[in-house]
Amino acid sequence: MSVATKASHLSATEFPTKTVVVLGGSYGGSRAAHLLAEGIPQGWRVVLVDRNSHRNHFYNFSRYAVLAGHEHKAFIPYNINNITSSSLSDLPSCTSHVRVQATITSLDDHRITLSPNLPGSQESDLDLEFDYAIYALGSHLPQPIDLWNHQKGVKSSLQPSAISTYGGTKSEGISSLQERQKRVEAARSVLVVGGGALGIQFASDIAAIYPQKRVTLLHSRRRLLPKFDEAMHEEALQGLQELNVRVVLGERLDFESLQHKSATPGSPEPRVVRTLSGREIPADLLLLCTGQTPNTGLLRDMDPRAVSPDTGLARVLRTMQLCVPPPSESHKLQADDVLHYLKKLTLDAEEGSESSSPSSPTSTHADMPSTSPLSSTDTLVEPHLCQKTLYSNIFVVGDAADAFDAIKAGHTSYYQAEVAARNILRLISRNEKVGITAGDNLDSELEEYAPGAPAIKVTLGITKSVYESNGVVGTKNDGVEDLGVSVMWAACGMRDVSDEDMFA
Repeated sequence: MSVATKASHLSATEFPTKTVVVLGGSYGGSRAAHLLAEGIPQGWRVVLVDRNSHRNHFYNFSRYAVLAGHEHKAFIPYNINNITSSSLSDLPSCTSHVRVQATITSLDDHRITLSPNLPGSQESDLDLEFDYAIYALGSHLPQPIDLWNHQKGVKSSLQPSAISTYGGTKSEGISSLQERQKRVEAARSVLVVGGGALGIQFASDIAAIYPQKRVTLLHSRRRLLPKFDEAMHEEALQGLQELNVRVVLGERLDFESLQHKSATPGSPEPRVVRTLSGREIPADLLLLCTGQTPNTGLLRDMDPRAVSPDTGLARVLRTMQLCVPPPSESHKLQADDVLHYLKKLTLDAEEGSESSSPSSPTSTHADMPSTSPLSSTDTLVEPHLCQKTLYSNIFVVGDAADAFDAIKAGHTSYYQAEVAARNILRLISRNEKVGITAGDNLDSELEEYAPGAPAIKVTLGITKSVYESNGVVGTKNDGVEDLGVSVMWAACGMRDVSDEDMFA
């Protein structure tokens, strides 16, 4: 018997504690783990799995990848009530709520395989059985803020030497952001590709901190922030122009032009790339802020039907349960899907091509309300019409979920995680009551998620920002260098911390 199999066997027999696993400890995962640990009955444990040693506050990564001196503040210690840290080898015997730093290498309907991702670790892989799971693994971030370097990027003369390897520790994260700062500082001209929040924030920060640099923002659409009110585009465009950022809309980058060196090293002549129309843009440094990839590979490997081949997103019910209908419903679902697809084509044609564009991967959301806001409009056509699923014990939240056109953002994941956690607590409560049988409809009264109105806050340099909230668009001029990160530390249970404390 392998070490992994033996550990799993011990967990299921000598240590019969029932388990809810939360996969991913970011905005949604941490919230789910907190609610579960507070409300789960005796005899159950919560296991939070994340490959990072600290919570990565990636909304601040773009600022900290440009402005030096604050990078340590983006990595916040885990401080969730009633959840302690555990090593991978001790996990099978833990009966209390624990967090473990590990990489999830496989997923089944009731089992995950964990692998240590710490260099030099002597621990073996571990199979861990679970009763319920919340899949909150999000997405792979765009290259300029992707510490894990999932996407190797464009191999061209614009790419400097590789960023050092990141393995999930705070010290490595700090070093990685510092190396990015040096790249920006060394470049005479910067091309930012992508007109979502991340691209706008990168371009405006670089222009504000280094006004002597030539900064260009290239966006393939005619509008910045196309998922939001048109006033957001107008305010963002004005803010960029005030910082002398050259904004090029409605054109795409010619990636073939990246393969040709337009200047020799040390030459006073700037490197130049082209758009598909032939427009030339100076660019010593290229920042591709063109979207993110859903981290749903584990779900696809478990069951390819769980993930949309078109979007890479996990199909979910409004209860946030993974949606894979039983075989008896498959034929009906296929017919319903055709009807839905035809209706969606009509809606998209009426609304214009931008209605189906992907939203920007990064937004800044300062204050989370205590309850989830409901959508101001009813959903016309349900994206997923199945009411039963083969995986009623697996919930998916955040950027990995195809959640009814919800904006991809931290606060969205937070609210979805609340729904998933409360539904698991309901299911556990019902299953442990006398008289409930396997044939009862346990899903009939589960809470359903409804997306809120679009909400976002985007910085336009150090002090200025534009926001949309509850249909209102406005600007503020109260920004600070570190983006008020102490508020996030407080939300994570670390109140009244000093700058020195944030090195922890």
